[in-house]
Amino acid sequence: MKQAEKFKTSIGGQALIEGVMMRGPEVTSMAVRLPGGEIDVETWETRGASKKWYKKAPFVRGIFNMLDSLVMGYTCLMRSAAKSGMEEEEPTKFELWLSKALGKSITTIVSVVAVVLGAALAIGLFVALPVFLVGLLGGAVTSPIVKSLIEGLVKIILFILYLALVSRMSEIRRVFEYHGAEHKTIACYEAGEELTVENVRIRTRFHLRCGTSFLLIVLVISILTFSVVTWSSLWMRILLKLLMLPLVVGIAYEIIKYAGRHDNPLTRAVSAPGLWLQRLTTNEPDDSQIEVAIASMLPVIPGEKGADEW
Repeated sequence: MKQAEKFKTSIGGQALIEGVMMRGPEVTSMAVRLPGGEIDVETWETRGASKKWYKKAPFVRGIFNMLDSLVMGYTCLMRSAAKSGMEEEEPTKFELWLSKALGKSITTIVSVVAVVLGAALAIGLFVALPVFLVGLLGGAVTSPIVKSLIEGLVKIILFILYLALVSRMSEIRRVFEYHGAEHKTIACYEAGEELTVENVRIRTRFHLRCGTSFLLIVLVISILTFSVVTWSSLWMRILLKLLMLPLVVGIAYEIIKYAGRHDNPLTRAVSAPGLWLQRLTTNEPDDSQIEVAIASMLPVIPGEKGADEW
């Protein structure tokens, strides 16, 4: 596949368990390396290809597109775990009893529990904990602005520490290698080069529209936005922050969308911290992982030239 010139594509992806998901304007594809060594490729029509108004309206579309991406990403992650052989272990007696008692499969139960625990961890670690830590300062700091800045700094430090810790896990390290393969493949396609292992291998593993960069922008915007939220009650502050989260996500989405389309000193400055943080969330892939990313990318490239231009 040879493009006439360099351009920016709207195609985005996600690293999976031994695989990569790519989402194009018309087709979404998931490629997974099976236990036997072959690559399994599954494709389907991109959900929401004909978007409704709330997925197009500025500052509104961000939260809906993010939720859509989270649902799709988690679904593909669980499917890749099953395909790659991670769920081949025999269920325990307790798991069998729980499955029978609830009338649901073990996979469904694990998925629900994982979502609930993940949401609780995110809220506790990045919303509640920074508020309580700053609350421990008591009367030592009285300025709401200063308190918000300290809270934001704590939040960013916790985020970086969390990424640094999970990146040391062997399973997560492989996922981050597939993350690098995903970015390299998209970069090769945007450079107008044929999608071969040799061409993809030399490309950068950092990308402006990465989810890591988006999360960091969300954290920075939240520092500014939440500076107007009351500190009179810690619980009220936590509640108001949760209610304002869609606004923060909406603003962050527009910023990263603009930065992905333009190349100037402002967008480079905005993108730089996120690109640096991707050193934690992407690793250099091997050739077999690049093969999987290419297999996932090829089916989503539209036949009409320019149909996926960002």
